[in-house]
Amino acid sequence: MSIDVAELNERLWSAADQLRANSDLKSSQYAMPVLGLIFLRYADQKFEHAREKLESESGESSRRRGIGKADYHAEGVLYLPEEARFSYLLGLPEGENLGKALNEAMKLVEEENTELKDVLPKTYVRLDNDTIAALLKTFSGIPMDLEGDVFGRVYEYFLGKFAMSEGQRGGEFFTPTSLVRLMVEVIEPFHGQILDPACGSGGMFVQSARFVEEHQKDPTSEISIYGQEKVAETVRLGRMNLAVHGLSGEIKQANTYYENVHDCVGRFDFVLANPPFNVNGVDKEKVKGDPRYPFGLPTTDNANYLWIQEFYTALNASGRAGFVMANSAADARGSEMEIRKQLIMSGAVDVMISISSKFFLNVGLPCTLWFLDKGKKDTERAGTVLFVDARKIFREVTRAHRDFSPEQLNFLTNIVRLHRGLAWEATADSRA
Repeated sequence: MSIDVAELNERLWSAADQLRANSDLKSSQYAMPVLGLIFLRYADQKFEHAREKLESESGESSRRRGIGKADYHAEGVLYLPEEARFSYLLGLPEGENLGKALNEAMKLVEEENTELKDVLPKTYVRLDNDTIAALLKTFSGIPMDLEGDVFGRVYEYFLGKFAMSEGQRGGEFFTPTSLVRLMVEVIEPFHGQILDPACGSGGMFVQSARFVEEHQKDPTSEISIYGQEKVAETVRLGRMNLAVHGLSGEIKQANTYYENVHDCVGRFDFVLANPPFNVNGVDKEKVKGDPRYPFGLPTTDNANYLWIQEFYTALNASGRAGFVMANSAADARGSEMEIRKQLIMSGAVDVMISISSKFFLNVGLPCTLWFLDKGKKDTERAGTVLFVDARKIFREVTRAHRDFSPEQLNFLTNIVRLHRGLAWEATADSRA
C-alpha cells in the first residue's frame, strides 16, 4: 500500500502534540514515550507479517511444535509476547492502568530480544490513562500494509519535531536531514564500516543505509555501524532509531574525548559526524599521548581540533570522512593553525562546503562541511582541495529554518562528482 508519508506525519504529529498541549508534561518528558510507541507499532507490524508468513509456510512438524521466538528471529523480526502486542494494549478494559501495562510491555520486548536491553522507555506511568489511550489509538491508525520505510520516516519526523521544540538540547541529538543527506552523498558509503563518534540519535547511519538502498543494495549486508554518544538517553534514541529502520549496530555510551571504545585508529572506511562546536573544559592531561591526536593538542581551550583529528585518525588508508564544523575552525590561528597545516600536508583534505545560516534548529549560525579522503593521494586530485560556497543555496522553510531542495542537493553533490572526474548522477530525491 502506497501512502502520502508527509500527510501521515503531519496528521500523527498534530494528534500527538495536541495531547501533549493538554497535559502538564514538558516536551522532553513526552518525547521518549511517544517515540517508544512508534517503535512498538513498527515492531508489531513486522511481527504480524512474519506470523502470517510463518503460518502459511509451516509444515506438519512446525504446527505440532508451534511457531516460537527462534522462528521470528530467523526472519529478522523482533519477537513480541502477547502482552506487548498493540492489539492487546488497545483491548485492555477501561480503568486498567495503561502506564503500568505499557511499562511491562516494553520490559517483555527487551527480555525476549536481548539486543534491546535497557533501550526502550519505561516511564509511561507519568502519562495519565486518557493520554495513553489516545496515543495508542492515534498510532494504531498507521496502516499495517505499508510499503517501504514508512515507520522509519515517521520516527525521523517526530525526532525532528521534538528536537525543534527542545531548542538547543534538540541540536545535541538531531542533525538536520538536509545536511546529513549532502554529507552522505559526498562520501558515498556504498560498503564498509561507518563510525559516528558523536552519533546523537543515529541520523548519519539511517541516511547512509538509505543511500545504499537507493543504489539497489541491502544495507544490512553492506555496512556495519559503530557509534559513540555521551548521554544515556540519546544512546537509547539512537538504538531505537536503528531498530525502527530495520538496522542494527554498536552504539555505546562513552565520552569520546577520553574513551576509544571502538578501537578507532585506522579502522574505518567512513566517518560521519556533527560534533558539538567550540567545547571547552576538556582535560588535556587525560588525552596527552593519545594516538587519536597525532598532530598535537591545541593550546586554546577549544575541542574543535580534537574532533577533527578524531575523524582523521579513525579512517583507514582509503577512508572518507564528512563532518560539520564551526566556521571559525577553518581560519583559527595559533596552535590550531599548526594542526590544520599538518592536516593539509597529509593530503587528506578533499572538499569544504560553506553552508548558510538557519539550517540548525538550535542555532542560527552558518557552518562548514569538511570532507576528508585518504585515498585521493593516488588520484589526479592529489594536492587539491575543492571549496564550494553554498551560502546562497537554500530553500526557505520558515523564517527561522532553511534546508536544501532535492534539486539543490543534487546540484551540490554533482559539483563534487565532477571534481572527482565522475559523471553527473541524479540523486534519488531529485528523481522523485
